[in-house]
Amino acid sequence: MPFNPILAFGGLACALFTLGAAGAVGWAPLPDQELLARSELVTLAPGSFAHPLPGEFLRRNHPISAPVVRAMVAAPIEIMKYQVSASDYRRCVMAGACKPADGNGSGNVPVTGVSHIDAEAYAGWLSAETGSAWRLPTDVEWAYAAGERFRGDIEGGEADPDNPAQRWLVQYRTEAALGRQPDPQPRIRGGFGPNSKGVADIAGNVWEWTSTCYVHVTEAAAGAGIASSIDNCGVHVVEGFHRTYMSNFIRDGKSGGCAVGTPPDNLGFRLVRDRLNLVQAAIRWLRLS
Repeated sequence: MPFNPILAFGGLACALFTLGAAGAVGWAPLPDQELLARSELVTLAPGSFAHPLPGEFLRRNHPISAPVVRAMVAAPIEIMKYQVSASDYRRCVMAGACKPADGNGSGNVPVTGVSHIDAEAYAGWLSAETGSAWRLPTDVEWAYAAGERFRGDIEGGEADPDNPAQRWLVQYRTEAALGRQPDPQPRIRGGFGPNSKGVADIAGNVWEWTSTCYVHVTEAAAGAGIASSIDNCGVHVVEGFHRTYMSNFIRDGKSGGCAVGTPPDNLGFRLVRDRLNLVQAAIRWLRLS
């Protein structure tokens, strides 16, 4: 009888059952099942929420506050409860799929000193190792997961639009009023506790990369719509104590690349898991067997 793989599921665990010539049933775990099980997931139900759009918005060549839209989350989201840890990231480095991080943390401390390029490399490696499709969350997904902890761009509003310096002063006063203090050392997993949705450490002292590109939008006259919109995917949205933007190669937010406000203390990430592709998972397991 030919080799016949059947996938069976139980929570996060996946096992591949086989029926041999003698009719005996056996099983073997998918590669790195242990790693997948340790990456605890939170499943967010579909919903909608008011969300300020990311990017830079101009009208008459002056910055304006981002439009607020009703963002829809049409399907459940499976997101990592915690940020990717230094020890998990090190496994990717040891496999030769990721570059060593610049951060000094180890063990269950979130990995820091990683760029958008590094985060994408880790997502690709984890996807290949587990048979699941892992990726960075979008800006909307991250904001939805952050819930009450989400804070958009630090904005000065439209007061005195002819004085850019005044706008920046307003931005920094806003951050000071919010109690923003430097917090350079990433805290151990769980150090900031869970939010109302059960997602831990979100909007703490580790900012997180997303898959959303920076956008530069010029609006026409009030109420007349958008005159032009330019995406720059060499820069991505970074979410944390507030939202900001970083060039993809930046590993240390304090070194530059921050569009507005106090630079991030640390750059890390967490991932979203898409629906498992059963066929690809089975084929990959057979190739490795």
